Amino acid sequence: MADKISEPQVNPEPDQEEEKVHVFQAWCKRCDICVAFCPTKALTTDKEGFPVLTYPEKCTLCGMCELRCPDFAIAVRPRKKKDSGKG
Repeated sequence: MADKISEPQVNPEPDQEEEKVHVFQAWCKRCDICVAFCPTKALTTDKEGFPVLTYPEKCTLCGMCELRCPDFAIAVRPRKKKDSGKG
């Protein structure tokens, strides 16, 4: 009998209010490109090598990590639109 292949582990769905950056671990190959391109050094890697937003207060939501990820494994929450006062 063949061994049953388990489904890849994926982070739970992002919390829309709190999470600035979401990593889809099933797609991530742990290349560290996102960490290298983070201009504020808000991203680091965990013990397994996956990217983690260690310093969320430093994250400016610039999207460089998402833009540079070759596997589309990272998503940055869109910036909230500021009220322009026009209306």
